Amino acid sequence: MCGKRLKRALPLWVPHYEKHHEPLSEDVSTQLVSMSAATIDRLLKPIKARYGKGLSGTKPGSLLRKQIPISTNQWDSKQVGFMEADTVAHCGTSLMGDFVWSITLTDIFSGWTEMRAAWNKGATGIMEGIQDIEAHLPFEIKGFDCDNGSEFLNWHLVRYFTDRPEKKQSIQFTRSRPYHSNDNAHVEQKNWTHVRQVFGYHRFDNPKLVKLMNDLYAHELSLLFNFFYPCIKLVDKVRIESRIKKKYDQAQTPYQRLMESSGLTLEQKKTLQDKFITLDPFDLQKTIQKKLKLLFKLVHVQETKQRKAI
Repeated sequence: MCGKRLKRALPLWVPHYEKHHEPLSEDVSTQLVSMSAATIDRLLKPIKARYGKGLSGTKPGSLLRKQIPISTNQWDSKQVGFMEADTVAHCGTSLMGDFVWSITLTDIFSGWTEMRAAWNKGATGIMEGIQDIEAHLPFEIKGFDCDNGSEFLNWHLVRYFTDRPEKKQSIQFTRSRPYHSNDNAHVEQKNWTHVRQVFGYHRFDNPKLVKLMNDLYAHELSLLFNFFYPCIKLVDKVRIESRIKKKYDQAQTPYQRLMESSGLTLEQKKTLQDKFITLDPFDLQKTIQKKLKLLFKLVHVQETKQRKAI
């Protein structure tokens, strides 16, 4: 988490600190909350870990390219419900064979992000993950934008987004331009912060891991990231000679952005507020670590078996 985001996160975390650690004096609490973003970055620079880059698992889906239009920025990103989607391959160093994939959906306006795991990335498994995500979202999906992968460009999803029940409106289904990975920059960023930084680059080739990952994705990880992790949005970008100057808004959590928006009903906002009051970020982190420990035991057992078989 960068300094700008961490500065906005500290007021949400500090009140829960004494419950789990030693008491904080009023002076220390004040210094923590008032610390500048630049100071935070400078203090944390020596201990920030470095990570590598993973493999791309996107295979082009050519069957429905003519039926699914390319996104041309026609969406109103100031409205809640326009989602970007992507997948992450938990393949280790090889895309061969069977392994777990993560599905990531991010709301462009608020940054609200949900993930689900699927065994391989067949159309049925991906659609089931998307259905489960939609059922857990605190708002309705209005638009769905994805890359050109075959896991998204298929008739299962086309029918799912267009043949809706009477009470649900149809969803705008668009795709990014081929070979323009930055078209889905919002969700690409979440692939890193919400998936890779949690599960790393291990190979997950045990089907039992899907249930364990989905338990984390649907509960603790969703609550921690959406209620307690602020995100920043690019407001303006200007070229000054050879330099590009970027301007960002004030960091806010997805929960805070939704509460300030007009895209949710009062009932939906009250449901979110009631949930937020019950949450403790330190408790969520402890539960996440316990569940990850159990999950990685299964990963390491599988890796040991594979080494013995060689």
